[in-house]
Amino acid sequence: MTYAAPAPDAAATRLLFIGDVVGRAGRKAIMERLPELRRRWALDFIVVNGENAAGGFGITEAICDEILEAGADCVTTGNHVFDQREAMVFIERQPRLLRPVNYPPGTPGRGANLYTAANGRQVLVVNVMGRVFMDAMDDPFAAIEREVGACPLGMACDALIVDIHAETSSEKMAMGHFVDGRASLVVGTHTHVPTADGQILPQGTAYMTDAGMTGDYDSVIGMDKEEPLRRFTRKTPGARLEPAQGEATLCGVAVELDAAGLALRMAPVRLGGRLAQSAPFFWEQESASARTLEASGAPQR
Repeated sequence: MTYAAPAPDAAATRLLFIGDVVGRAGRKAIMERLPELRRRWALDFIVVNGENAAGGFGITEAICDEILEAGADCVTTGNHVFDQREAMVFIERQPRLLRPVNYPPGTPGRGANLYTAANGRQVLVVNVMGRVFMDAMDDPFAAIEREVGACPLGMACDALIVDIHAETSSEKMAMGHFVDGRASLVVGTHTHVPTADGQILPQGTAYMTDAGMTGDYDSVIGMDKEEPLRRFTRKTPGARLEPAQGEATLCGVAVELDAAGLALRMAPVRLGGRLAQSAPFFWEQESASARTLEASGAPQR
């Protein structure tokens, strides 16, 4: 009997968000793991932040297509979105690639879009960039208020995901509380280190300050160690930063939503590489039960 992924609650929606993909090592982890995770966890919708996927700086059309073909439904970005100049062009014709919504008017691309999940639910994804210790941008809170107001959870969409690409934990936390009860998931990106504060906020929004990077952690935030160390110790110009090429840890957050689009349960995801491993135990248990049924020859739903 062919193994089938466990059938989730018909009213629930299963989301996976994957943090900043860094270079070839990060892309390899996506290509190798994402198709299996989608099947094993019966995922309805996957978001991947891909702003460092092309040599650590930006994203190309070919790489964006690879990530989407591996199973991502949407690719978000951040301050490196236009490091590869071709992104200025292809982002206009690729609705599944987002740049921060608070770029100035007239910037190519879109910062939010509505997608259809595998279970038929409508998912709004909004990509926004913080302003503290970052390039000057329009007010991220006003930008999010506009998007949430235009497509409210439970009325115009069934799930609402916010990727806040920001430097400071305080700005990310403030955004989480700002939309608590009005978003399904608020997750931070940019700092490339997974935080231990994954939680469901009082009004039902899943929150995590940083999803971490999908890259080689034997590095300096994904980059080969030699050049960053030289810059810190000698403070002189040197070689170009290059992504580390060891085994990547795929990092992110898994969330299950109720019929109203609010979080029922969530868990950090860390697979492969050097970091302590973590996966949503609630889905893993169901997956293990399904495999046991398959081995026994018992009929599956």
